[in-house]
Amino acid sequence: MGIQTWTFILVGITFALYIGIAIWSRAGSTKEFYVAGGGVSPLANGLATAADWMSAASFLGMAGIIAFSGYDGSVYLMGWTGGYVLLALLLAPYLRKFGKFTVPDFIGDRYYSNVARTVAIVAALFVSFTYVAGQMRGVGVVFSRFLDVEVNTGVYIGMAVVLFYAFLGGMKGITYTQVAQYCVLIFAFMVPAIFISLMATGNPVPQIGMGAAGSDGVYLLDKLDGLMTDLGFTAYTDGTKSKMDVFFITAALMMGTAGLPHVIIRFFTVPKVKDARKSAGFALLFIAILYTTAPAIAVFARTNLMETVQNTPYKEIPAWFTKWEDTGLIAWTDKNKDGKIQYAPGNALADAKPIFETKRGVNGERLIANPSPTANELYVDRDITVLANPEIANLPNWIIALVAAGGLAAALSTAAGLLLVISTSISHDLVKKQIAPEISDKKELLIARLSSLVAVLVAGYFGINPPGFVASVVALAFGLAASSFFPAIVLGIFSKRMNREGAITGMLAGLAITCYYIARFKLGWIGNPDTATQEYWWFGISPEGFGTVGMLVNFSIALLVSSVTTAPPEHVQEMVENIRIPSGAGEAIEH
Repeated sequence: MGIQTWTFILVGITFALYIGIAIWSRAGSTKEFYVAGGGVSPLANGLATAADWMSAASFLGMAGIIAFSGYDGSVYLMGWTGGYVLLALLLAPYLRKFGKFTVPDFIGDRYYSNVARTVAIVAALFVSFTYVAGQMRGVGVVFSRFLDVEVNTGVYIGMAVVLFYAFLGGMKGITYTQVAQYCVLIFAFMVPAIFISLMATGNPVPQIGMGAAGSDGVYLLDKLDGLMTDLGFTAYTDGTKSKMDVFFITAALMMGTAGLPHVIIRFFTVPKVKDARKSAGFALLFIAILYTTAPAIAVFARTNLMETVQNTPYKEIPAWFTKWEDTGLIAWTDKNKDGKIQYAPGNALADAKPIFETKRGVNGERLIANPSPTANELYVDRDITVLANPEIANLPNWIIALVAAGGLAAALSTAAGLLLVISTSISHDLVKKQIAPEISDKKELLIARLSSLVAVLVAGYFGINPPGFVASVVALAFGLAASSFFPAIVLGIFSKRMNREGAITGMLAGLAITCYYIARFKLGWIGNPDTATQEYWWFGISPEGFGTVGMLVNFSIALLVSSVTTAPPEHVQEMVENIRIPSGAGEAIEH
């Protein structure tokens, strides 16, 4: 069978499974909608958390970033893995002890202020919408290639699927759907990695195969370094980022992980505090399987790509190339008119997307309307690395289709979790807690579901008009979480002296400066776009790493303001003292 037939079969089966689970586990109360009734087992919650965590950024984007950035891409591995350890040890059990439904709920009650709650709602929406943009783009990328539709159409299909089971099941439906999605995505990620590792080095373990020698006796990493330097690239194992930027990006990803609302809320779904710790341990184990494999896939993909396309006549290029070219995610310009593809530094690593003309070139290629006079002849979108890798390696069609199903599982699982955060921030934290406290559970549930609908529409817009590649877009969300939530949560747990004035001013300051920097240097919305380049970055810190600066600003202002204003009420200080002892927690509080 062909790739498309296999894709329809595997994607159809997995989607039917997700929708069936959503119907089976549909939520009948606000408690089931928000925290799955608080009765999820640690193992199931660990699987669901891993799926929630390993989004399109992990499945599609991370290997792509590492493949094209080499050593510099390791910041994503260090930041995201270290951040999860930080979350599991430092925050998860204490937040579960507090027993609220959402992060804004914790902020509002801990800082005895609806203003603080509102600031937290705004921060949650900023973080979640930025994050979900990457997921929707990932869905569009997968559908555009394997279902032969436009990227925008792929986003629309993903919107409909996510809305269905998020709208129906809430956290209960999402949790058990994510258990199935983890199984699909990890199987889809590992199978091609094992096959390619065997083909390249004879070793079935990708993590070992990446550093092993091939049939020619040359170590794979040495071979890749040689290929890259011969073509004018920096050696794969050499880094070009400054140590300061690496540090700040890693820190932003770590602290952002520990402040992500859609991950934190998962620890409210288990019955006890010790179950929160257990589920965090399970999740870290399940996450490690993918995270230790991603660098190997990046090495295999970059090597295969360079060996396949370099100096290959376009008319002899394999079918996978033209298929991806039709989606607009690979582009080629025959500048020297020799009919061959040359892969060299330039547009292959640029963020700017090509704009295509309607007519074709003499070789049949799609013509680029905006070629750079200094760019090379080949553009490759980073986000296709994992999806195209099995095709480049000539793996069986069912494996290629399996990867498509895994990519969709990764993107949709996280998108659903993010939409739940958005809907609960509006229905529970804004409407129930502030605007209409007397509202019934039934009406609150209706508002939550209507909020999901609006959130899906907004998320779809950002998926169609993303500000960058999947992993880089998601990195911005981590910076926003680090600069807003992380200090407020940590100080709320470990400082009895931290008051509402300090928390509010700290969150506003951290979020404001980080948003400004992203708008200035990533999006070009503020100031002269010509100066939104690396040479103008403050202290050489990239937009992806500036969340660390925002976090430091947040901490500094929060502590300063708190020290010169009135201490929290006695009952709040007693509550903080109680949170620090992660034992004896009852069920999550229902409102």
